[in-house]
Amino acid sequence: MFHLPRRSTALARTLAAFAAAVALVLPAAPALAADDPAPSPQVRWSLTPADPSGPDGRRSAEYELDPGASVDDFLAVRNVGKDEVTFQLTAADGFYTRTGRFDILASGKESKDSGTWIDLPETVTVPGGETVVVPYTVTVPERAEPGDHAAGITASVLSVQTGEDGASVGVESRVGFRVLTRVKGEITPAASLAGISPGYKTSWNPVKPGELTVTFDVSNDGNTRLLAQGTVEAGGQTAVFPAEGESKQELLPGDVRTITVVVKDVWPVFVVPTTVTLDATVLTMDGKTDTLAPVQEGTVAWAVPWPQLIVLIGLALVILALIWGRLRSRRKLETLLADAREEGRKAAETPVVTP
Repeated sequence: MFHLPRRSTALARTLAAFAAAVALVLPAAPALAADDPAPSPQVRWSLTPADPSGPDGRRSAEYELDPGASVDDFLAVRNVGKDEVTFQLTAADGFYTRTGRFDILASGKESKDSGTWIDLPETVTVPGGETVVVPYTVTVPERAEPGDHAAGITASVLSVQTGEDGASVGVESRVGFRVLTRVKGEITPAASLAGISPGYKTSWNPVKPGELTVTFDVSNDGNTRLLAQGTVEAGGQTAVFPAEGESKQELLPGDVRTITVVVKDVWPVFVVPTTVTLDATVLTMDGKTDTLAPVQEGTVAWAVPWPQLIVLIGLALVILALIWGRLRSRRKLETLLADAREEGRKAAETPVVTP
């Protein structure tokens, strides 16, 4: 589910802003908490998949259909507030942002894929504290491309609020769920790597290694959803992606996701061979997974050992200073000895006058 109110311009442009300045964010989990903040404390609601009797526990709607086929389903709009509210129902194409969050096209942008396959009422009126079940239909075109197609259904409300500066602003807030349709046919999962860019960060403690940051693009070149995961190897060290605690990186067909991985404890040895391995997982409609053949790409990273070089240069200067000092001392001693010998020779050659 997703929910994000976004403020538009002043009241003079409120009507235009309702259509153009609306934001919508769908986290990876496409279900909505009913008590998420809404544009007004009196309006709180949720939208979930349902059966004819009400919400059925699904967090998203998924279908597997032949080209030309259709399916009837239901959604449930729950009004948590006390007052009756009329909600605008909308379906639009879905996508993942480059940060991995699921989203749908903003108001005013035309859907060209599975967002156009969903037929549902434009509005629904829900009394306070009640839930209304609404039917909708997904119809796949005869010439639809096989593979996964993502969309979303939202319920929204419009309101006018007063900003901090006292100006009136128009706000549209939406909640909704993801609708994924897999069109039957030839399923061809594929993935690739590109744009590998390593950068070494030096530890200025000469007895500690630094870290290598590797950025690269993962492309979903097939027609199914993929989970991007794998490893980065550099300087004898290995880092996995996504790292523990990070969100899974799901890619729809045609998606390109930029991923950054930090490999720690890498010693600077001027040239560090770096290898990125992508072990992409294919997602299926029945919840099972399958792994593609690993994809590997390599590069080298420049890692100049400046701290170690500085230490070596410092040691070399100390040694040179010691050697230079010994050489100067030896030369001085030799000079003194030579002067003494010369004085002795001159004294020996000087005739002694006897009175």
